[in-house]
Amino acid sequence: METWEGPPTVSLVTTNSKAPQVKMSAQESCLSLIKYFLFVFNLFFFVLGSLIFCFGIWILIDKASFVSFVGLTFVALQIWSKVLAISGILTMGLALLGCVGALKELRCLLGLYFGMLLLLFATQITLGILISTQRVRVERRVQDIVLEAIQNYRADPEETAAEESWDYVQFQLRCCGWHSPQDWFPVRVLRDNGSEAHHVPCSCYNSSAATNDSAVFDKIIFPQLGRFGPRARPRHSTDICVVPANGHIYREGCAQSLQKWLHNNLISIVGICLAVGLLELGFMTLSIFLCRNLDHVYYNRLARYR
Repeated sequence: METWEGPPTVSLVTTNSKAPQVKMSAQESCLSLIKYFLFVFNLFFFVLGSLIFCFGIWILIDKASFVSFVGLTFVALQIWSKVLAISGILTMGLALLGCVGALKELRCLLGLYFGMLLLLFATQITLGILISTQRVRVERRVQDIVLEAIQNYRADPEETAAEESWDYVQFQLRCCGWHSPQDWFPVRVLRDNGSEAHHVPCSCYNSSAATNDSAVFDKIIFPQLGRFGPRARPRHSTDICVVPANGHIYREGCAQSLQKWLHNNLISIVGICLAVGLLELGFMTLSIFLCRNLDHVYYNRLARYR
């Protein structure tokens, strides 16, 4: 006798076929966001580098105006303009690698971009460690360079870039000499007609303290010192402008002024260094992440059209 066991049971297994597609779409959207983020920011730095490069070229073309405005000679301005131009070119090249590599999804360019950023970051860290650990030796080296520039002041009329740069530093920091104005006393070229009276360069002249001598300053000092002040005038590089050491000059050495400036701007300097370092780390992380996940993007695109 046959027994009826009822209708056969059918097991229904529901599969969510949309889950992998949603996951692939989210991953591809994240990588696209990273790609365009890298592109936009590197495009900004490319424009910034081009502006720095153009500014350096502008200094070379219009040197006469910058000589009277900044207070440096043609040789010193030429050096600084080349530094700006080279910095602009390097910034443009690095940003171009990031832009093209991110937009075109080229692993070789992204890898090169990561490598250059890593090299730049390692160089900055190495310099920071060397400066912090070898601070005494760095200070002695800077002191030797400055004192040598003071001793050889205008010894060679054709090589005045270091002297003119130091004159500009003294004028901006409102200081005289490295330790004190006495650093200038042994320089014979500053003595008036070979006399024993001590003189210092006009960049040591404290015009703000000479309120009673404004007429003398305009008639005697200003025609030669004008290139350092707001009423700047260019003068020939072979001219030597000196003022008496017992007059209105800065009595503080530039070593103390530099220490005060570093102490007053320490937070800003550290903040800028940290911001630059974090920015480089962020770009390195995004570039290597995009470079490592490009294979998944290509696989997802192929799987979508299968």
